[in-house]
Amino acid sequence: KETTADGSISLRQQVTWNGKRATVRYIGDVRFAKGEWVGLELADALGVHNGNVMGVPYFECPATKGVFAQPAQLSKATLAGVKAAAENEEPETLPSKDKTADGSISLGQQVMW
Repeated sequence: KETTADGSISLRQQVTWNGKRATVRYIGDVRFAKGEWVGLELADALGVHNGNVMGVPYFECPATKGVFAQPAQLSKATLAGVKAAAENEEPETLPSKDKTADGSISLGQQVMW
């Protein structure tokens, strides 16, 4: 898909995830979990795959730069946001719904990866 269900994230958009800079490479359903997921190419080699997860190619990026996250885990990648993340402050969070599209996960809920 070109954007997330709520329209807050687009393909090729620069975001931060856990304080790490990334580019959105995939938006949509995945086989390994329910709900809407965002495939990211991290700026640094801090990821866990190359866009291929459990034999399914979702997007392409260099090895160890790929990760998947849920839209609520992402922030806009502004210079201020990256600086704040580096200083362990809370970066600006993108607008999000309280639950995933299928209702299986709520904001603030802890999940096992």
